[in-house]
Amino acid sequence: MSAVPLSAQPRAASKSQALSRAGQLFLAVFIIVVFEGAVRKWVTSAASLPLVGLRDLCAAALVFYAWKRGYLRQHMKITAAMFAWSLVVFGWGLLQLVAGKSSPLIFMIGLRFWLLYLWFAIAAAASMNETDYRTAFLTAGWMMVIMAPLAVLQHYSPPGAWINVQLDGGDDEEGIFVVVAGVVRTTGTFSFTAGYATFMGLVAPFVFGLLSARKPRSKHILFATATFIAFLVGVLVSGSRTAVISSGLMLLTYLLGRLLFSPMRQKPAAAVGVVVALLLVGVFAVFFRDAVDVTQARFEQASEAEDFWGRVQTILIGEPHVFRTVDWLGEGVGYGSNLANFVRTGSSEYFALAESEGGRVLLEGGLLGFLYVGLKLLVIAIGLFKSFRLSIKTRSPFPVLVWLTAALAIMTWPSSGQLTAHGLLSIILAFALLLFRFPRLELFPGRASKT
Repeated sequence: MSAVPLSAQPRAASKSQALSRAGQLFLAVFIIVVFEGAVRKWVTSAASLPLVGLRDLCAAALVFYAWKRGYLRQHMKITAAMFAWSLVVFGWGLLQLVAGKSSPLIFMIGLRFWLLYLWFAIAAAASMNETDYRTAFLTAGWMMVIMAPLAVLQHYSPPGAWINVQLDGGDDEEGIFVVVAGVVRTTGTFSFTAGYATFMGLVAPFVFGLLSARKPRSKHILFATATFIAFLVGVLVSGSRTAVISSGLMLLTYLLGRLLFSPMRQKPAAAVGVVVALLLVGVFAVFFRDAVDVTQARFEQASEAEDFWGRVQTILIGEPHVFRTVDWLGEGVGYGSNLANFVRTGSSEYFALAESEGGRVLLEGGLLGFLYVGLKLLVIAIGLFKSFRLSIKTRSPFPVLVWLTAALAIMTWPSSGQLTAHGLLSIILAFALLLFRFPRLELFPGRASKT
């Protein structure tokens, strides 16, 4: 991984007003990641591997497209850094294979989790044009609008309702995760609660980006307001501590950012926008009071069962047993993923190495895992610094919001083990890099609104 901005772009990519092949492939991956769980739950679980294979092919096709058209060569620094990292991972994986720590199939799975979707994010950011970026941005907003009613239906339906179980009988009522007795932890279109919580983290900066964007027409104002309301409702009925905490952090950052980065003449309007946003939060918190009470009960139960700060420490750096059991060579890149676990045992219902992202990376890679964590921290530091400067330049909190989300995703999302989180991480990384190419994207091109 590299933090070098993708600043330059080929002329053909910047001038095109149509959705490019790169944009089509990116949207295909994005849509499959978000909706593949719905197919597995309510159509057939046999679609799981075909859908994962299809999006892997789309991701690989986009990388090939970006290389063939010369977009990657236009950004030689980041491409060279990624190529060097790929050689290191490939060589270390071969060493693990020779040492008997891995198998050829696990090694291939490891390359998928450690490399393919990093290349996908870089290739997407290098080859997508402004129309692609705008379309993908608005698609994230529409996904939130679609997801919220589904989440509400799940929240107010009993655990055994068809909307909360798999069609093929993969789940029964006893196997459904609940916040409290009789109230499910919503999953949206995803097959597991973690996917929904991760999705809410992904869409947060785009929801607030729509709020702060210039909106020439009333329909644009309506759409931005609808996505914000959908986001609030989706968080309130989630029953997820992760979704509530991360969304609250994003909301606070957005509100402070609107006041901090707005030019002086626009600060009164920004202050009004902050007040309106807080009023909407209050109104919907009262309207969904029962959901708020359920979530509060979830926090209280969790605080009694576990140490909150211990949980935070585990999420950020790994479980205590990780540092006692890790060895210099590691167990094999990809070994801790749920896909590898399914291939080895026929089940993915338990964690092979560790539940936390940091723990899996260290146990899979050994010394390579420590290097990977170090590179992640470097990328986060540079990305946050550059995004803050970009927010000052563009007078918008959006760059900071995207990179704050990317930082949380890189360090905490279970991307090395969980297929959905892995795909969503590549999406947010692509958007984070696209920021540097299109820092002043007009979501709704046209005459600026005076409101």
